[in-house]
Amino acid sequence: MIFQRAIRRELLSTVGAVFTTLFTIVITVMLIRILGDAAAGKVASGDVVALLGFSALIYLPVILSLTTFISVLLVVARSYQDSEMVIWFASGLSLMRWIRPILSVGLPIVMITALLSLWLTPWASRLSGEYKERFKQREDISRISPGKFQESAAGDKIFFVEGLSSNTNKVENVFVSQSAGKDSSIVVAQEGAVSVDERGDKLLELNRGRRYDGTPDGPDFRMMSFQRYVVVISSNTKELRDSKEARVLRTRDLVDNPTPMNQAELLWRIALPVMCFMQILLAIPLGFVNPRRGRTLNLMIALVLAIAYSNAVGIMQATVAQGRVTFSEGWWPLHLVALTGITLLFIWRNNTNNRWHPATLLAILRRIVFLRARRKR
Repeated sequence: MIFQRAIRRELLSTVGAVFTTLFTIVITVMLIRILGDAAAGKVASGDVVALLGFSALIYLPVILSLTTFISVLLVVARSYQDSEMVIWFASGLSLMRWIRPILSVGLPIVMITALLSLWLTPWASRLSGEYKERFKQREDISRISPGKFQESAAGDKIFFVEGLSSNTNKVENVFVSQSAGKDSSIVVAQEGAVSVDERGDKLLELNRGRRYDGTPDGPDFRMMSFQRYVVVISSNTKELRDSKEARVLRTRDLVDNPTPMNQAELLWRIALPVMCFMQILLAIPLGFVNPRRGRTLNLMIALVLAIAYSNAVGIMQATVAQGRVTFSEGWWPLHLVALTGITLLFIWRNNTNNRWHPATLLAILRRIVFLRARRKR
């Protein structure tokens, strides 16, 4: 049908515009956050692009779900605003006829959302955690930005390096402040190098420098010069450990190990594509707009309902994580309520012109009250 082709064409163009806008906003925010972490020495500067890609995959299911809901809402609201729906209903056609062309565009997006939620997003979360954990396990001195004070992972040392060599294992003009209880010391040296001993301890070997113990005005103040001085950066090198958080586990692992946290994560992963599908259907009746009043209020109400739906799923996820509700009891009730509400909304909109419709009855009641008031005058 010409109508279905026109709806698909308009919906695809709207989806492209809305997705580009939302994706750009999310990527910009994530880029600023990751660059801030890199500047603070929390992540490696060379990992910024990879972490940005992982973040995009993590947030992509939510972006796609919101994109389809807003797009369908805008297309249906535009039809009401331009009085096309008046002609549609006057021709004896039902609002249900909109479901097929809209789902022809929405179902592929739902499938992509399911693929991302169940497989790609956990993979991206796992690799992102590995990148960050790997950087934490590197030598403290290799994480220092030249010209900036940096605290060690243990919190008992503060480093300052004026320059780093190309392979980041040699330093120039280094400053180290150490504290152990009430005792403190400061070490300055012209150069140094990072090495690992037989036991796996990371060492910072400083050459041609001085060490200051205590406070300058204290009786225990000492100053000494050295040709070679060794500072232990970290002891017993640890292998990179796989994160056991539920959000980075594979979906199969969540099913095989049904702890409350794993069940809560599984509930959320399943809920994302289901919410995407439900929101597509929900946007059709919620797109109703009175051309005389504008569409701002209706669109705001629709967005509030979508956000409330998502928050309700989040609350159910937290309830399952706390062990108050099992997975089998918690994953379906909210979606059933949403489906019931969608069905009632379709019935409401299809029978708008029916004389027994609540809106029609309310208008008749107002007319009766008006006429009685006029007679009394």
